[in-house]
Amino acid sequence: MKITDAYVIVTCPARNFVTLKIRTDEGVYGIGDATLNGRELAVASYLTDHVIPCLIGRDPHDIEDIWQYLYKGAYWRRGPVTMSAIAAVDTALWDIKAKVAGLPLYQLLGGKSRNGVMVYAHANGQTVDDAMNQVQHYVDQGYKAIRIQAGVPGLKGVYGVAKGINYEPATRGLPAESAWSTEAYLDFAPTLFAAARDRFGWDLHLLHDVHHRLTPIEAARLGKALEPYRLFWMEDPTPAENQESFRLIRQHTTTPLAVGEVFNTIWDAKDLIQNQLIDYIRTTVVHAGGITHLRRIANLAELYQIRTGSHGATDLSPVCMGAALHFDLWVPNFGIQERMVHEDVTESVFPHAYSFDQGYMHPGEAPGHGVDIDEAEAAKYPYQPAYLPVARLTDGTLWNW
Repeated sequence: MKITDAYVIVTCPARNFVTLKIRTDEGVYGIGDATLNGRELAVASYLTDHVIPCLIGRDPHDIEDIWQYLYKGAYWRRGPVTMSAIAAVDTALWDIKAKVAGLPLYQLLGGKSRNGVMVYAHANGQTVDDAMNQVQHYVDQGYKAIRIQAGVPGLKGVYGVAKGINYEPATRGLPAESAWSTEAYLDFAPTLFAAARDRFGWDLHLLHDVHHRLTPIEAARLGKALEPYRLFWMEDPTPAENQESFRLIRQHTTTPLAVGEVFNTIWDAKDLIQNQLIDYIRTTVVHAGGITHLRRIANLAELYQIRTGSHGATDLSPVCMGAALHFDLWVPNFGIQERMVHEDVTESVFPHAYSFDQGYMHPGEAPGHGVDIDEAEAAKYPYQPAYLPVARLTDGTLWNW
């Protein structure tokens, strides 16, 4: 079997997605997600101009060799553009291999380690009462785990709070700007989770995303303040470029820590894992080099009793979600999977085999990863430039969004 053709599809059904399709001389094809929110065309160009010419004529079964070729062979390693492009190739090749075998992808990874994949939803609101009503909405759907975000009194445009039902931070045109006050947030956040425990008790898993907003000592203070409410995790409490910063947080709180949705390789997480400074690693199929590399990260984490909790917002296409669910069903040290529901128009472009029931998802039994792309439908929704926002402190200083 040989790769005969590969091309990129950029489409915007509700938001932008980049999809790679690889065809073979035996008529089998595979697809992979290459979406990088706010920088989609950079990955599309990297694939079209630099990667695809290197794929033609290769055996698609040689997944490991192709991965090494694209990583080591480029000389310029790592980074979100490179690793998202490699991930798209890797995911498409696993899709082909599983289709040829006539098996769902998780069977090729080693079979299932569980019957279903526990997922968490996003509940948000401008006020605490609004957020609690959203939690109730997801409890009624059977979710066992829910991330809660709410507006902070005195601040507009707080991260994680939707203008409508679904939260989508990317906006058309140039980046939007929001104001941020750490002091107001630290005073407010514990009241949100006090309200949640008061209304929903202790059987529901509660999660919270700080979204890189705090310094290490501020994050330590928040983690300690949230300990009485027994969070499943506190996510991205501080920027993780300096992995050592998590040591300070760890010294002051027992609130579990999750990090890694912006990580691209095992090197981004190595020290955090080996020093047991986190409890959940949130790297994704699409941004961390595909299933091949995500397995390496998970295997390292398993040695230190750290579990997976992959990013799964709507900036990842259904292709990534399908691949992630196969990975989740297999990986022995699974923790949880994020789930944001895509718009109906997105679902029409990406038909899929995965399903949700009472707080759990399953990738389905279709050969491959079980997600396809309707190219005729995709063509109806051309690319629309959009950017993630930026945040400034109330005095105008640019801050971490």
